[in-house]
Amino acid sequence: MVNIKVLGSGCPNCQRLEATVRRVVQAQGIEAQIEKVSDFAEMMKYAILATPGLVINEKLVAAGRIPSDKDITGWLAQAAGQR
Repeated sequence: MVNIKVLGSGCPNCQRLEATVRRVVQAQGIEAQIEKVSDFAEMMKYAILATPGLVINEKLVAAGRIPSDKDITGWLAQAAGQR
């Protein structure tokens, strides 16, 4: 199972990233646990300077932007293959 965290305060971009991640996970049929992290102290553990942030299996893969579906698909495929 892939562990995914969407870091952000709940702003529109954070919500958009979460929706995008959920759509890609469903489309790819990947078994994943998706967690929304809005606690500032928890977000700072990943040393992000801007939200939204995307963490896959405890690795920060994007911050301050909404990655493309293609990028997210690649990261998830790589993470699923590592398990």
